[in-house]
Amino acid sequence: MRVLGKFYGIGVGPGDPELLTLKAYRVLQEVDVVCVPKSAADRESLALSIINKAIKRQFTTLELSFPMSRDHQILEQHWAMAGERVAQLVREGQKVAFVTIGDPMFYSTYGYVRAYLQKNYPDLPVETIPGITAMSACAAALEEPLAIGEESLVVIPAAYNLKRLEEVLDSFDNVVLMKVNRYFDRVLELLREKGLTERAALVSRCGYPDQMVSRKITDLAGQKLDYMSILVIRKGGR
Repeated sequence: MRVLGKFYGIGVGPGDPELLTLKAYRVLQEVDVVCVPKSAADRESLALSIINKAIKRQFTTLELSFPMSRDHQILEQHWAMAGERVAQLVREGQKVAFVTIGDPMFYSTYGYVRAYLQKNYPDLPVETIPGITAMSACAAALEEPLAIGEESLVVIPAAYNLKRLEEVLDSFDNVVLMKVNRYFDRVLELLREKGLTERAALVSRCGYPDQMVSRKITDLAGQKLDYMSILVIRKGGR
């Protein structure tokens, strides 16, 4: 009787190796292969760098390419290729981990690969291990809650058009903007119009040694921000 392996989606947290969960640590000690999602061949895997600092073992890695594209057909092709490679390994009896920064169920490519496997290989054992999200780590770095009491909270990517973002700012007490680096100056202008610049703070590379926290976001106008930059806007308690 053929014994199947298992596919794990593992969140490794926002950047600080000490924020890796005990369960993630244990499973990563046991897996045979670690899948490393990459958007470009020359880009370092942040998730892999985290587990290499936390766990003293040699990992057999499998790079999976996921291009930064808006073409859904291209994306689906890469999700399928990744799913097929994972399925082959699991069917051979191997334990395969897909590591991702933050949480695997929160803006992660893992969700697409998992959906492909569910549809095409429903018999494959799959387990998802949650991780600490970047927004949770940012709240801790700011020493401010994301929401308290009856405050409302929305989390959106900054790639939303400004009209949509304006509606969100008007409708919710607190807002977390993910991946804000490319759109920061446009967002800053909108926050100025709304009188919210003093209610916003930016955290970049949260959990890493070069973490940066700015409560004076107007000073960042025109600067090149890191990809891992999050803007937290708290209107609650005004």
